[in-house]
Amino acid sequence: MKNLKEYFENTKGSGVLATADSSGKVDAAIYSRPHFLEEGTLVFIMRDRLTHHNLQSNPYATFLFMEDGPGYNGKRLFLKKVREESNPELIRKIKRRKYTDENEEPKFLVYFTLDKELPLIGGQA
Repeated sequence: MKNLKEYFENTKGSGVLATADSSGKVDAAIYSRPHFLEEGTLVFIMRDRLTHHNLQSNPYATFLFMEDGPGYNGKRLFLKKVREESNPELIRKIKRRKYTDENEEPKFLVYFTLDKELPLIGGQA
């Protein structure tokens, strides 16, 4: 997990988090790089939208990250939600964008374990 933390701290690119609801209806949304905590979990900051809603009934997600630059380099992370919390103080501490909006909607910290990591292209099923 340490190598992944370093990878995401030092690699620029774009990410997509894919989820599905309990009946299998899929959603994909642009997400920034995950945050890595000392306890070995990845965390995404989420608003109460479709991705967050899907994770209430189906804990599995995939994060696809494509590096900036030529070619198709990046990673696919297969994740399982383990818990979530609403902790505005921790969210302020770890978020990368530092602007504030007094009227922002609630945000959640959603914690995941890593089930599998594959390169962006290829890898095993």
